[in-house]
Amino acid sequence: AYGAPVMLFSGGEPLVRKDLVELASHATSKGMRAVISTNGTLISKEKARELKSVGLSYVGISLDGLEAVHDHFRGVPGSFKKALEGIANCQAEGLKVGLRFTINKRNVAEIPGIFRLLEDLEVPRACFYHLVYSGRGSELIKEDLDHAETRQVLDLIMDETRALFDKGKPKEILTVDNHADGPYVWMRLKREDPKRAEEVFELLQYNEGNNSGRGIGCISWDGQVHADQFWRNHTFGNVLERPFSAIWDDSSIELLHKLKDKKQYVKGRCAQCRFLNICGGNFRARAEAYYGDEWAQDPACYLTDEEIGL
Repeated sequence: AYGAPVMLFSGGEPLVRKDLVELASHATSKGMRAVISTNGTLISKEKARELKSVGLSYVGISLDGLEAVHDHFRGVPGSFKKALEGIANCQAEGLKVGLRFTINKRNVAEIPGIFRLLEDLEVPRACFYHLVYSGRGSELIKEDLDHAETRQVLDLIMDETRALFDKGKPKEILTVDNHADGPYVWMRLKREDPKRAEEVFELLQYNEGNNSGRGIGCISWDGQVHADQFWRNHTFGNVLERPFSAIWDDSSIELLHKLKDKKQYVKGRCAQCRFLNICGGNFRARAEAYYGDEWAQDPACYLTDEEIGL
């Protein structure tokens, strides 16, 4: 009723819920797109058929690397093979499926292998996630790449994407959760294709970067409302007690209200950055985890002072 176009069922593991298909079906019956983010191990042939029958738009399956690395991360031998079975079962039913990969020091060397997997399995899409310091991620601050390593990874991902395009096998490749990536792509395009760079600069401003607490919200399993899936230490209300729309538009909830126009509240390098309209101040959850201040600069921004106009 509020007009949200997409419902993403995530977790934890959403397929543990016995009513997931019912929930997804309800979302699609209301005209929403329904997508899920899953480890893939529970997608049997029958489950894939059920998900297809309710009009699910997309299934994102998380991998942490190729077999040895993925199984080590998950702590479950055989989980990689089960995830690949889940991919195959989705493909057999005509469900669009993609890979999700969270980048850190322990698996960054796996990225070329992930691209080979996309090619070999004919998977059309992959999302490479930067680390956000929350939940288990907050224990992994020391596992995040430094700024120079992050730039190298972005270059690698762009190179691999182009190589597949040049082979006639184009893929949808996204890097997610570090909005410095937009300016970084634009700066590379300025060197390589200035005309396209102009168009991309326009598109990046439409996107507006980070949208936590404004264009993106999170409702936990128990009805609690948060700015995004990473920031569950801030709760704004509960949909079992009050409509989502009433919570989301409540100007008396200070943090949520400020997030609607956070560009005027961010501090440090973010406040002076020439790309603020593109990045939107990046991740406030990361700033809070690192500095203890949700309005501090994002510590994961890898752009230099010169690049951001300081």
